[in-house]
Amino acid sequence: MAIYEYYCPTCRDKFEQRRPMSEAGVATKCRSGHTAERTISAFAMTRAGAAVMDDMPSMASMGGGGCCGGGGGCACGN
Repeated sequence: MAIYEYYCPTCRDKFEQRRPMSEAGVATKCRSGHTAERTISAFAMTRAGAAVMDDMPSMASMGGGGCCGGGGGCACGN
């Protein structure tokens, strides 16, 4: 089960609903019975999480990034 965010344009109400992933695209109704649309969830990271990222070496210092940037994971043939 996943939590999805929905918005009712009639009520202007945002709400969350737990549903199986297989039903993510199935229409749902708000508390008032109107058709609600699934919205894109915003993701935020706290400063504590950023500190963990600060301890990691940058991609530039690792020689990676970009097309064929040394990682060998590119399919362009170079």
